[in-house]
Amino acid sequence: MDENLRELYQEVILDHSRHPRHFGALPAATHTGEGYNPLCGDRVKIYLTVGEDGRILEIKFEGKGCAISQASASLMTDMLAGRSIAEAETLMDRFIHLVKGEDAGDLVGDDRERLNVMAGVSAFPMRVKCATLAWHTMKSALEGGKAAKTE
Repeated sequence: MDENLRELYQEVILDHSRHPRHFGALPAATHTGEGYNPLCGDRVKIYLTVGEDGRILEIKFEGKGCAISQASASLMTDMLAGRSIAEAETLMDRFIHLVKGEDAGDLVGDDRERLNVMAGVSAFPMRVKCATLAWHTMKSALEGGKAAKTE
């Protein structure tokens, strides 16, 4: 990878880590998920509101951890807002393959460009868990993490 491109990717990761997008609780969430990486202590909680049409209307996260885990959660929430559940699941799958250094399949265009900032993580196997924590937590939230309704 070109050194200038690597520096740009590092800057994007640091920006998302220092100024996370969609950070905070979402009291009206329809789905939630919590993730924890015991190897490094990273924690994340994902909140999302899914509309009746199956689209992610709103998504937020809270968490503490390394720059990679927090940047990945920020990037994920930024990219999944407004997508259908099917689109989100496909993107999650492709991202996990990308950071593991595997074939990311049909990840193209703007999605590929935005997620490539995390591709370098594959060179550091211990950091892959940091990068994928929020994505696995999001998948868990979609699969059964329905939030309890409060009246």
